[in-house]
Amino acid sequence: MSPRPAVRTVPDAPPPRPWRSRLRRALFWGALAVLVVPPLQCLALTVIDPPLTWTMVARALRHGWQQRDWRWPERNWVDLDDLPAHVAAAAVASEDRGFPHHHGFDWGAIRGAWRRYQEGTGKRLAGGSTISQQVARNVFLWQHRSWLRKGLEAWYTVWLEVFVSKRRILEVYVNIAEMGPMVFGVEAASQHWYGRPARALRPDQAARLIAILPAPNRWTPSSGPALHRADWIKRNPVRNVRW
Repeated sequence: MSPRPAVRTVPDAPPPRPWRSRLRRALFWGALAVLVVPPLQCLALTVIDPPLTWTMVARALRHGWQQRDWRWPERNWVDLDDLPAHVAAAAVASEDRGFPHHHGFDWGAIRGAWRRYQEGTGKRLAGGSTISQQVARNVFLWQHRSWLRKGLEAWYTVWLEVFVSKRRILEVYVNIAEMGPMVFGVEAASQHWYGRPARALRPDQAARLIAILPAPNRWTPSSGPALHRADWIKRNPVRNVRW
């Protein structure tokens, strides 16, 4: 009588991973990315001129959707060394007068913004952004206000100030700031509004370009609010600043 063949048993399939485990795994890798990626991106910004920013991409998509005109924004990089000193001075005077001295955050402006938030409607917290914070937001993040974006913006700002010089931050800023509908950077804005390179801008023209930064899609260098703001910039220069 021949022996019965051994019955090979197939091991049971492993139970599916519980959703809590998957969630913990996703949170771990997400937190690791938040901790590691921003420092690396800021370090890269010391030597790489960003060809595009998330803000430019968002503007191009919105413009294409609304106007049925699909194209990239006007932009043209120019080194800070090739710009007149009054261009950088106007940007600092208008947008962040404490830029040469703070470490990324203007705590006085932040306290004022928080006080207005508490005393106002309470719908959103706005104001108090330094040039460093604006670079962090415009290059790496999105424009829609939220507590998440504010937190990431602060984290990026810390690393910008660690790795990137003030001169370089300002250079990036004047090249990626929106200065007209689908127009980014002082070189493209100078060509768009005045038909001349940025190196040929007069002080009054530079002040008018910088003056439209609060509302680049509504103001022009010759509109009333921009002229008023440009006059304030010229009357309140930032002095004794060397880059």
